[in-house]
Amino acid sequence: MKFAVQWIRSLLFVGQMYLMMAMIGLLYFPWAVFSPKGARAACKAYCRWVRWTARWMVGLRTEVRGTPPTGEVLIAAKHQSFLDIMLIFGAVPAGKFIMKRELMYAPVIGQYALRIGCVPVDRGKRSAAIKKMVADVAKGAQLPGQLIIYPQGTRIAPGVVAPYKVGSGALYGELQQDCIPVATNVGVFWPRKGIMRQPGTAVVEFLPPIKAGLDKATYMARLQNEIETASDALMAEAGFDADGIR
Repeated sequence: MKFAVQWIRSLLFVGQMYLMMAMIGLLYFPWAVFSPKGARAACKAYCRWVRWTARWMVGLRTEVRGTPPTGEVLIAAKHQSFLDIMLIFGAVPAGKFIMKRELMYAPVIGQYALRIGCVPVDRGKRSAAIKKMVADVAKGAQLPGQLIIYPQGTRIAPGVVAPYKVGSGALYGELQQDCIPVATNVGVFWPRKGIMRQPGTAVVEFLPPIKAGLDKATYMARLQNEIETASDALMAEAGFDADGIR
């Protein structure tokens, strides 16, 4: 009975979440067309709405730990679900994501993502995608903001081991900026796929910066170790065990 009630609450939450995405997108559209500030304001308003409704509709609280960066940095984050995107974007002043090219054509999300400076890449051709990603970032370097990349390339469920891809290392070397690792446990409560949302406290944590200037191998090893160690600790705090049982 308890499961059924939580599933119904989750269904209602997900339904209104996508309805409000369309409504906020339409409301801010005239401003967003003429200014990236309008697009960014719309995205931040949506992030606040989702966090607020998640709290009272499904009992899911959200928390941002650490110090979100405000300057020009590379953010490399653990990616477990749509929720960590919203928490990270809502915490920094001008976030812009490395995103898969298919999202360009998604209603509302694609159009607003391009307006805030997100960089679409083709994941199907790794070497070409990395070169284009670096070139696209270089072309947009005049736009201020925090560039966000998911170094594992996609959403990874809690407890699943997946490699860190070379794109993050390529950007780190090209941009010569500090990198801020970000850990999370959001996948314990908000899965990669499906309707069910669990009550609890979903966290993203901004970790101390990895300074610019490291060689690629050292950077990649340190990035993976710091993100995975901190994420494991957050998931354990949330009651997640190695078998995925809460």
